[in-house]
Amino acid sequence: MVDDVTEQLRRFNRSFTQRIGVLDDSFLGAGRPLGQARLLFEIGMGHTSLLHLRHRLGLDSGYLSRLLRELERDGLVEVVADPDDGRRRVATLTDAGRRAWADLDRRSDDLAARLIDPLTDRQRDELAAALATADRLLRAAAIRFDVVDPASDEAITAMSAYFGELDDRFTDGFDPGDTLVTDAPSMRAPTGSFVVARSDDDVVACGGVVRHDASTGEIKRMWVHADWRGTGVGRRTLAALESEVARLGYDTIVLDTNAVLTEAIAMYDRAGYTPTGRYNDNPYAQRWFTKPVG
Repeated sequence: MVDDVTEQLRRFNRSFTQRIGVLDDSFLGAGRPLGQARLLFEIGMGHTSLLHLRHRLGLDSGYLSRLLRELERDGLVEVVADPDDGRRRVATLTDAGRRAWADLDRRSDDLAARLIDPLTDRQRDELAAALATADRLLRAAAIRFDVVDPASDEAITAMSAYFGELDDRFTDGFDPGDTLVTDAPSMRAPTGSFVVARSDDDVVACGGVVRHDASTGEIKRMWVHADWRGTGVGRRTLAALESEVARLGYDTIVLDTNAVLTEAIAMYDRAGYTPTGRYNDNPYAQRWFTKPVG
C-alpha cells in the first residue's frame, strides 16, 4: 500500500519532470538528452574524476562510459589520465564543451525564470522554502555510509570539525592533543572501524568504533554537521556505528559524552542506551552509557 508521502512525491515527480522537459529528446532544446546534458553540466562544474562522477550521479560504469563517448564524439569532452594519478581518468571540457555548458546554464536559468514568473513574491518565497526543505530531506534520505581509514583526509577533516565544535561548546574549551594521530590505529580493523556519512561528495557525519575489552566495543568521535541535525542523520549514523560494533564481534556497546551535549544524550536515550558508571579516564566525559548489541 502506497502511503501519502510516497504518493505526493510521485505526483511531484510526474509534474516536475513534465515541466522541465526531462521526457524530451532534446533537454531544454539544447540538442542532447538529459543524461548527456547533466553529465556535461557536472564536468563543467569541476567534477572531473570518472569515479567521482559515477558516485555523484549514481551511474554504473558502463552507462557513464557510453555518455562520455557520446560527448567525446561531439567534440565536447576529452577523457585523459589524471595528471596526479595515472591509474585514474578525468573528463575535461573542450572549448566547444565550455560553450555548450554556458548555453545549457543559460537555458536552465531561463526555464526556471519562466516557471516561477506567474507567482507572486509571497508564493516565490513559499516555493523556495518548500524546495529547500524537500531537497534537504531527500538528500538526507540518500546519505551513504562508508568505512574509511581514520587517517584519511576526509576523516581528519570531519574529526577536526567535531573537535572545534567541542571547543566552542565546552565551558573550559576542548584540547584534543595528539588524539588524531594516536587514536587512528585503534579505529582500524580488525578491532576497530571508522565510518563517514556522505551526501554527494560532502562528509556530513562520522564516528569510530574501538575495542574496549574482548566483548565490548566503544563508539567514539560521533559527530553530525550542524546543517544536518534534525534530519535523522544522527540516528542513522549511530545505527551504522552499532552495525560496525556487531560486525566486529562485540556483544556490548559503551560510549561517553559531556553533559552540555544534550542533543546527543537525548538521542542515546531514544536509541535504548542506559546510564552506567565511569569506565574510562576521559577528562571531558560526564555521562557514560551502555547497550547490548542486537
